Amino acid sequence: MLQCQIRIEPTRRHYAPNEHEPLSELFGPPDRWGMTLHSMLWTHLNVLVPPFDSGCTFNLPVSCSYDFNVAATKYFYGLEDGEVPLALLFSGTIFYRDGEGRLQIVQIAHDKEAAYRLPVRIWQSLMDEYYPDTTWLRVGRDVFGELYHYKRQNGFAGWDETLRSLLPDRPAEAVGEPGNGRSDCPSGALRGLHPLSVPTLGDQESVALDVRRDFPARICRPSGQ
Repeated sequence: MLQCQIRIEPTRRHYAPNEHEPLSELFGPPDRWGMTLHSMLWTHLNVLVPPFDSGCTFNLPVSCSYDFNVAATKYFYGLEDGEVPLALLFSGTIFYRDGEGRLQIVQIAHDKEAAYRLPVRIWQSLMDEYYPDTTWLRVGRDVFGELYHYKRQNGFAGWDETLRSLLPDRPAEAVGEPGNGRSDCPSGALRGLHPLSVPTLGDQESVALDVRRDFPARICRPSGQ
């Protein structure tokens, strides 16, 4: 039984300027990378190696996640090109028979390891194969419920339009009454707020419009209360 721990060694490669910002969530600003770049775990593997006499070749399957809650995924995603330096740390148990046919057991020494440089394009092509032009993002059920409600209320056709409307300086592409996917009044979506249609007053005397009832309570509540 062979056990293998695969670790990423970020200090063993150079980084292009365009890779600095995507990797800042892991390592902070580049001027601190001398202290923050450190080895990180990718995955653990257990493999049952078939019987052999002097040596053998076998596959070592590695699961590749597209979950952005995993540090290794963030690291791979932040790289544009080049190679990922890996350290493979081996351990496990070897069963064998001695000269008299008795079963013997020996542990694999913990200093047994190997190095490999994985081309970034291999990981990129794998993600393109299983997640073509998409990215997997996990959110809590309560957050999803709020987003789904926001999507229905504003009549967005897809999740791309819904999320774009919540980004700074990105107007909504479909805003209006639930289900119609449009609005008769020019409006844009503010972060966390539903657009409000303000009636035309014409020549009437200006009056104060009470729009607080249309705002979520958590936004109307004064700070400190």
